[in-house]
Amino acid sequence: MALSLRRARTIIRKALEKGREMELKPLSVVVLDAGGHVQAFEREDGAAPGRFAIAHGKAYGSVMLGMAGTAQMARAEGQAYFMAAVNGVFGGQVIPVPGGVLVRDKKGTVIGAVGVTGDTSDNDATAALAAIEAVGLTGEV
Repeated sequence: MALSLRRARTIIRKALEKGREMELKPLSVVVLDAGGHVQAFEREDGAAPGRFAIAHGKAYGSVMLGMAGTAQMARAEGQAYFMAAVNGVFGGQVIPVPGGVLVRDKKGTVIGAVGVTGDTSDNDATAALAAIEAVGLTGEV
């Protein structure tokens, strides 16, 4: 199963809805496919323009490492040299914090990742997870 553009757009819409429901700061949301390519991106009014790079970095690290943002952060805390090396390999594009959420299909296969930024990393992850589950997929934070 591939992550369709239609589903990617729905994930974004649902993440933004969850952010408004939780009264979060303006969010930016990116959806990547299993190869790390951008399927869709939106930045709410009032979100800082640099938020694309942060959302992308959260999702990119997740999909490229097969490790969600929370696991990446734990790895960075325990093995900083490893995450520094990984970031070098990926041209500095990895942001190892919550808010990068793996997207799995019903068989458990990684089909992409969602990156959300704008509020606290934990709140970003909550919005991403709610959006992924809203489209019938499984998220790994």
